[in-house]
Amino acid sequence: MLFLRLALTACSVACFSAFSTPVTVAAADAGAGAKSAGKATVYIGTYTRGNSKGIYVAQLDLATGKLTPAELAAEVVNPSFLTLHPSQPLVYAIGEIGNFAGGKSGAVSAFARDAKTGKLTLLNQQSSKGNGPCHVTVDRTGKNVLVANYGSGSVACLPIKEDGSLGEATSFIQHEGSGPNPKRQQGPHAHSINVDAANRFAIAADLGLDKLLVYRFDAAAGKLTPNDPPFMATAPGAGPRHFASHPGGRYAYAINELNSTVTALSYDAERGVLNPLQSISTLPEGFSGNSTTAEVQVHPSGKFVYGSNRGHDSIAAFAVDAATGKLRFVAHEPTQGKTPRNFGIDPGGRYLLAANQDGNNVVVFRIDTQTGKLAPTGSSIEVTAPVCVKILPVAE
Repeated sequence: MLFLRLALTACSVACFSAFSTPVTVAAADAGAGAKSAGKATVYIGTYTRGNSKGIYVAQLDLATGKLTPAELAAEVVNPSFLTLHPSQPLVYAIGEIGNFAGGKSGAVSAFARDAKTGKLTLLNQQSSKGNGPCHVTVDRTGKNVLVANYGSGSVACLPIKEDGSLGEATSFIQHEGSGPNPKRQQGPHAHSINVDAANRFAIAADLGLDKLLVYRFDAAAGKLTPNDPPFMATAPGAGPRHFASHPGGRYAYAINELNSTVTALSYDAERGVLNPLQSISTLPEGFSGNSTTAEVQVHPSGKFVYGSNRGHDSIAAFAVDAATGKLRFVAHEPTQGKTPRNFGIDPGGRYLLAANQDGNNVVVFRIDTQTGKLAPTGSSIEVTAPVCVKILPVAE
């Protein structure tokens, strides 16, 4: 194996849609997508347990919603979250481990992508500068990879070299503090980091601190520095996890793992300031079981927001009020598997692919673009411990 097989289980029960969303990244990568008309390439990050060996690739038929069987794209340990380069055939993956190259750190891997076969070739690996990394994104210039380390509660920025490989971290910030939940918030747990549309600010959701930390971002230097104000506090014990921006740029949405809510936010892009507008439950009224959220994404149209519930094992759909950014509950859709983690929405906004981590499957749903409701297409593929789904668009 490429690095020591040591999974960090804390993040597996607690492991965004990026502020730089998969839809936006995929649209920029249109020239390098699947060559077959009407098909999109799908990458699936996993935990390497059981039969899973790393990153898998499949093809999505955009006419029927049928997904081809998954094939191994690259063998690597615990590539639980992936990101796509905005203009080059490159894929980056975190290695959710606690020991890399003899240090207490996770890994970040760089891969070259074969546009014809979907196979990935390892370019190199670097330390994530903290243990248990759980989220990764590429900035909008394609010059840097940003990573969030859940286990140690830190964020880092790594430069992308001309050949697509990664350099050592140029910026590292250790979060400090704790939250009111003694089991889950005894220390910082950075769960995601994303850049805004202007590439001027990066937002890190820290589950342990109940904060959305905002950093000024210098892409040329690969530097992160605290903004003024440096963060927006969520409700005590909420546990912010993943984060997604609205296409209009004025709103954003944070999903909170510990209290199963989505917080709608206003965003001042000039100052990098977030303010809460509303928090709404992702669960049915009266639900009394154990459930935690995982992923949040905005539909490409900006009309809908989706969030995943683990335990309730569903996707919650919400409609967006265009005038206020606030959410209205639409429906719950069972994911046909256990523990839905990340999901992917195809660039055209027609399909949602849910990764059921403990159901060992990826299930395809059709999106009603008028109502936002989901309906199963009948297509499901077996993948052991799937966590993350990234979808490339059809080539022009």
